[in-house]
Amino acid sequence: MIQQTTFTLRARARGFHLVTDEVLSHLPALPKTGLLNLFIQHTSAGLSVNENCDPDVRSDMEKIFNNLVRERESWYDHTLEGWDDMPAHAKSSLVGASLSIPITDGRLNLGTWQGIYLCEFRNHGGGRRIVATILGE
Repeated sequence: MIQQTTFTLRARARGFHLVTDEVLSHLPALPKTGLLNLFIQHTSAGLSVNENCDPDVRSDMEKIFNNLVRERESWYDHTLEGWDDMPAHAKSSLVGASLSIPITDGRLNLGTWQGIYLCEFRNHGGGRRIVATILGE
């Protein structure tokens, strides 16, 4: 069986946001065994799996990425959409646009301390569209 649904995550401020529960709320019942693929239809945000307990991880990730890819570099050519746009594209490429998560016994088979992150790299990115594809029996 293959199922697919598209939904929009609510708009969030720039940063790393735990969205596991919001993603699950948009999905149909999961099969006993399978695979969930999530794909974000944007080039200035990303999806990641990371620490779901300590919020310091989320703020530290924001600091790390802001140090890796800085805004307002004089050598950026793509600046028409704002100083946060080109760095957002670079950060999105580093994180990636999709995740694959195993489904076991009708649940996402994430580790104890793992959650799904929306990595919002724009100051005002808006709602983010996600395509969820479920493969399973």
